[in-house]
Formats: sequence, structure tokens, C-alpha cells
Amino acid sequence: MSETISVEESRQLDNKTINEIGIPSMVLMERAGLKIYEDMIHNDDLDLSNTLILAGTGNNGGDGLVVARLLSTHGYKVSILTVGNPDHASDDHKKQQHICDYYEIPKVFLNERFDNYTTLVDALFGSGLSRNVGGDFATVIDKANASDAKIHAIDIPSGLNGDTGEVMGTAIEATSTSTIAYAKEGMVKAAAKPYTGKIFVDDIGIYKGLVAETK
Repeated sequence: MSETISVEESRQLDNKTINEIGIPSMVLMERAGLKIYEDMIHNDDLDLSNTLILAGTGNNGGDGLVVARLLSTHGYKVSILTVGNPDHASDDHKKQQHICDYYEIPKVFLNERFDNYTTLVDALFGSGLSRNVGGDFATVIDKANASDAKIHAIDIPSGLNGDTGEVMGTAIEATSTSTIAYAKEGMVKAAAKPYTGKIFVDDIGIYKGLVAETK
């Protein structure tokens, strides 16, 4: 696997790409969503005939909403479960939800039966989670793990510490993970393997230097 980075390095690279280089965050989100969608449709471990997006209200959830739209517009059955207060959603998340509403992608609620789905997409948290998971998020993670559906995680399985690979209360047990730009240091530790599954590293135009790394 290519070079890994810390959570803080990931945050700094995001900020540099958006604020110094000038690539808008929505452009990066669209690129990420497309790469994740491509990882999923080429992953024979996933059955995408009925997919549920588990979306937090931050930009990780926004990436999940892009995936929802791409699945829907390419003929796959997909629904969205938003976890957290939509009034506190990031600006890019709100824009992506508006687009999903335009395409009339169905929404479901916390009482939804996850066993009705073939694949769940974990878009609850990004790599910057700094405290143990609780409340509805913990309930959804445990419910997802207990279901028969396969799980594909975005950036890092929710509940996994991006630096140490430790479980923060509870964590998604993913079949596969699409991580953005670089794998995070905690993801490649032995203890994290049962949670990350197969890791895809997605190039969306965020680089440590002036060019992409050669593999």
C-alpha cells in the first residue's frame, strides 16, 4: 500500500487543497463520490441490488449522498438514512441533500430494518473522530454490524481511530473501505483489519507534493 498519513496531515491537506490551491470543496466531494461509486460497482464482494446510505451530517455524509445519487441515476435501488441533526449539517452536505431530493431518492428513519438491504454504505464519520461514539450513531453502527448486509465504509470505518486503529466505543465492521487520497495510519494496523476489510485508496486530486505518488 502507498504512504499513509495522520489525521492531522489529512486535515491540513484538505485545507491546503481548498484554500490555497483553490479547488472547491464541492469539486473534491464530487470526485470522491465518483471514485467510491466506481470502487463499489467493481467490488464483487458487494451486492448493490438494494443499498442503504448511512449518512452523518458532515462532509463524510456528503460523500455518501453523492454515492446515493450516482447509484440511483445508474439504475440501482438506494435509500438514505440521515443520522444526526440536519439543521447542523455542513454546507456541502446540505447542497448534496438538495440534489438527492431533486432526484427523489427515498429517505428512511432510525427504525428501518437493515436486513432488508444487501449493502450498507457507512458515511457517518470521517477520519477526524475524537471521542467515543454514542447515542443514535452507536445504535446505528451496532445495528449495521448485526445485519446480514455487507458494509462499504467511506474514508475510514466509523468509530475507528484514524491514528491508532483503536475502536472508540464501537466501530463499523466493513467488508471494504474507500479511503480518500491516502490511507490513514490507524487503518493499516493489524487490529484495524477486521474493521476496514479491503482498502481502496482513491485519488481525488489531494497530494502531499506537486504531483501524485507513483505506486
